[in-house]
Amino acid sequence: MSDRAPHTDPSRPTRRLFSRTSWPEARFLADVLRTETVGGGLLLLGAVIALVWANSPWESAYQTLGGWVPWAGGAALHLDLSLSAWAADGLLAVFFFVVGLELKREFVVGELRDPRRAALPVIAAVGGMALPALIYVAVNLAAGGDGLRGWAIPTATDIAFALAVLAIIGSHLPQGLRAFLLTLAVVDDLLAITVIAIFYTDDFSPLPLLAALAPIALFGLLVQRRRTWWWALIPLAVAAWTLVHASGVHATVAGVLLGFTVPVLGRDGDTHGLAEHLEHRWRPVSAGFAVPVFAFFAAGVSLRGADLGAIVTDPIVIGVVAGLVVGKAVGIFGSTFLLARFTRARLDEDITWADLLGVALLAGVGFTVSLLIGELAFGAGSAADDNVKAAVLTGSVIAALLAAVVLVRRNAAYRRIAEAEAVDADRDGVPDVYQRGDG
Repeated sequence: MSDRAPHTDPSRPTRRLFSRTSWPEARFLADVLRTETVGGGLLLLGAVIALVWANSPWESAYQTLGGWVPWAGGAALHLDLSLSAWAADGLLAVFFFVVGLELKREFVVGELRDPRRAALPVIAAVGGMALPALIYVAVNLAAGGDGLRGWAIPTATDIAFALAVLAIIGSHLPQGLRAFLLTLAVVDDLLAITVIAIFYTDDFSPLPLLAALAPIALFGLLVQRRRTWWWALIPLAVAAWTLVHASGVHATVAGVLLGFTVPVLGRDGDTHGLAEHLEHRWRPVSAGFAVPVFAFFAAGVSLRGADLGAIVTDPIVIGVVAGLVVGKAVGIFGSTFLLARFTRARLDEDITWADLLGVALLAGVGFTVSLLIGELAFGAGSAADDNVKAAVLTGSVIAALLAAVVLVRRNAAYRRIAEAEAVDADRDGVPDVYQRGDG
């Protein structure tokens, strides 16, 4: 596709969608992809173990483990939580702390620092969240509206799963697609966090939330001065988490707020900022432990003795699956197409609309945040929550398979191009006498 639309003024600059990032951005992106590939595999392993255990003769042991309350005496601080609740509220705070670091990095030195460039993934992310929500609402309104509280479930993209799939099947895909998916997922996470904080907060208590500002401010003061004493930062982070949890706001928001306080730019000759150092340190904890453990406790839906007919016809299930598979793809692809159609933004010459379709389908892999919103909407362990788990797993698998069909074909095409270019380069480097076969 041409860089320039017909009859445009060449004196005016044309913005490109998904243009190549700078080399520092590319190195950072490659590092994220390698880490998320491993994290995505561990997340999948945790979900598979949960599904197998929950549908085995030892199902009661799985339910007992998830429901065990380690500290029954923590009721005064609302910390008498089960293991599954600790995984959702506690461990995911580590995941969202890393998300907060990543978000701030994108806003300061990444793709989102330029408002004109930021508008592209932001609009795509908004379209990829709005249409799934509208599809879910339409399906459930037609059925009576009992499941409307779960409208946000199909709006989230799981960055670990999506990047893992892309890394496995997309060895020769253009760099711009990987950059777009990462930036889209970052914006998606920010919007999902906002949705959780605004729409899924019950029994709000302002005083603990105001009190949480003190440890967050002290945490921020220390990191701004590069005082990375673990014996001070970790207790402050725990105090902030505890107070946010006591306020009724989902405690994972504390992780994001703490991440936002960390400086991104380096100083005193340091080429890497503190945010990057902390991200490299805590990402393995998030991807290798926190998220897989959450998946283990969240994905264990039992289908033994279940009425499969009732499940597949449940409006909640239909809305979630349709939102993830259809809403995400159409929302992202459609909003990007309209942006290119009615503005001066154009696709990079190395990227086709078929490539974008594959990435838009891949964004329908919603797992971690979708399961979390399902629990917040309907209550962990409820019948509706079990149906949400089945729907999220089903929709994510369908979206991943459809994306794989498209992206594998595109990857094969780019591989053939790369191989042809390599052959031409080899020929250009060989003397003519050998190319003619005279030697």
